[in-house]
Amino acid sequence: MAKLPSITVTTLDRARLYALLDRQQEDSDEVDHLYAELERAHIVAPDELPQGTVCLGSRVRFCETATGKIHQRVLSLPGDMAQYPDAISILSPAGAALLGLSVGNTIQWPYRNRTLHLELLDVQPAEQQ
Repeated sequence: MAKLPSITVTTLDRARLYALLDRQQEDSDEVDHLYAELERAHIVAPDELPQGTVCLGSRVRFCETATGKIHQRVLSLPGDMAQYPDAISILSPAGAALLGLSVGNTIQWPYRNRTLHLELLDVQPAEQQ
């Protein structure tokens, strides 16, 4: 994997994600990558999350730079997907890649036999959780 941008994750998201990952029955690349992301993340209290940083519940706009396709989604836990018609699971490759990024960051994320190239364009904060 290419050099990864620094990421910031809240203590609340870290706890929720560890609980989710610990319950996963099957090993997957996304689970392994999320564990690695949580280990390398800068951890802050929820009220200290810098503006423009992706957390669970954030509405994100990002570009797949290889195709130029722009997506707008809400980053969600699998159990919360029904709340948003445009949800993206944290367990999906793009969802896992976006966690903790700040506006303007780009990331190369392994996916099957290729690499996703994503650029974070905009973040709207999560509603109170």
